[in-house]
Amino acid sequence: MKLTATALVAAIAASLLTVPTASAATRTPQDSLRDRVNAVMETGTVGALARSTGPRGHRSATAGDLDTATGEAVRPGDRFRIASASKTFVATVVLQLAGEGRLSLDDTVEDWLPGVVAGNGNDGGRITVRQLLQHTSGLFNYTADLPVLATVDGFEAGRYTTWTDEQLVAIAMRHKPDFEPGTKWSYSNTGYILAGMIIKKATGHSWQQEVTRRIIEPLHLRSTSAPTTETRIRGRHLHGYSDFGDSGATIDVTEFNPTAAGAAGAMISTTADLTRFYQALLGGHLLRPAELKAMKTTVPTPDLDVVWPGAGYGLGLMRIPLSCGGAYYSHPGDFPGYTTRDGVSADGRRVVVLATTGDGAADLSTEHAQNKLIDGELCA
Repeated sequence: MKLTATALVAAIAASLLTVPTASAATRTPQDSLRDRVNAVMETGTVGALARSTGPRGHRSATAGDLDTATGEAVRPGDRFRIASASKTFVATVVLQLAGEGRLSLDDTVEDWLPGVVAGNGNDGGRITVRQLLQHTSGLFNYTADLPVLATVDGFEAGRYTTWTDEQLVAIAMRHKPDFEPGTKWSYSNTGYILAGMIIKKATGHSWQQEVTRRIIEPLHLRSTSAPTTETRIRGRHLHGYSDFGDSGATIDVTEFNPTAAGAAGAMISTTADLTRFYQALLGGHLLRPAELKAMKTTVPTPDLDVVWPGAGYGLGLMRIPLSCGGAYYSHPGDFPGYTTRDGVSADGRRVVVLATTGDGAADLSTEHAQNKLIDGELCA
């Protein structure tokens, strides 16, 4: 059963009767992280898991249920669907290929995928690889017209369906472009499906194979995977829960055919593995300086100001201002029932990763609590 904010507060209050509280003078960083995780839980999430890493080591905090059917508690090493945080992995592979001279960020989609982006005013000859990764292509976001992600009934009917990349792009091609390529910014998962297709065309291997060979295996990310059609999450994992915008009863959404997300968001990981990935990426171990600079070069994202004021988007990586000055890099991940939030310093030495399950609050209070956790840990 979903734990309500009221019930959670009552449970915390009861625990304080038997567990001594830390005074402000003796409160540890672990207490602060746990407090911030509890603040996220109070907005209505089912489970939460955070890991904060810096020069002095790492610490983790958890709260809530791994599985509401069993009441089993969340643990630090649990796996989860990272959704759009997958985009940073995919962008990294594309930028590696650019660094190797196997493609150019200024190549057009038509150069690599002739005839795929066409019709209804869509023209792959006017869209570059850079614009796909940057969300400035103007292409319609196919997930906005995908019933499996829209309602409880739609999800139940299509959760095990296998999609091809071509089918997903075809959904977008039924719609006119949102704007002329390069003139605005608007988040479009379609761009990353196309990026995955370009990886396959350039290498002869799927984006899953290239992410595995180039990132997962060299970094020993043993709990990270880029699945194809497998609907289960292997190993111990968080269960996701959603009512898809109050479209029906809350259901367990854990089992899902990831082909509907593809290179835009199919991956599975843990907070420890994501930490290792971001440390390697921002630490300069995965990309050459020129490609890392391109990834970190952002454009304004006014659409995101309501959640991340002043944020900018690069190539598979966001730059978000810190309350204490400076900025951090990040890529959020959102899938019905799962949310991933992360923050990493420019040099990769400090990383915070947060995973939550359930839909959270109908307003922005869950988003704000998640952002406060990331900001608070990086500013501590």
